[in-house]
Amino acid sequence: MAQSYPTPDNQQPDKPRHTGFGPWIAGLVLILIGGYLLLRNLGILPEGLALRNWWALFILIPAFGSFSSAWQDYQANGRLTSQGRRPLIGGFILVVIVLIFLFNLNWSLLWPVLLILAGVSALLGGFLRD
Repeated sequence: MAQSYPTPDNQQPDKPRHTGFGPWIAGLVLILIGGYLLLRNLGILPEGLALRNWWALFILIPAFGSFSSAWQDYQANGRLTSQGRRPLIGGFILVVIVLIFLFNLNWSLLWPVLLILAGVSALLGGFLRD
C-alpha cells in the first residue's frame, strides 16, 4: 500500500517560468554568425560581403540582451523607467562598437558618438526621474 505524505501548508506555488527573450536572442545571433561563417568558408558569399572583423558579431549577444532587458522593463511598467533606459543606452553603445569594427570605420571619427550616447543617457536620467 502506498503511503501518502502530507504537504506543508506554507508550500509555495510553482514559480512562473522565465519568459525573457535572452536565450532566444543569444541562440539566434549564434545561428546567424555560424551561417555567415559557413557561407563565407564555402565561397558562396561574394567578396564584397566578407566582413573583416567578423568576431565583433559576438558583441551583439550582450547588446541584444540589453535590448531585451529594456523591452521587459517597458512591458512590465507600460513605460521605460530608469531600469530600462540604462540597458537600452548600453545596447546602443555596443551596436556602435560592433559597426565600427565590422566595417573598419574610422574609430577616431566615431568614438565621439559613444560620448554623445553617454551624455544623452545622463540627461535622460536627470530629466526623467522615476
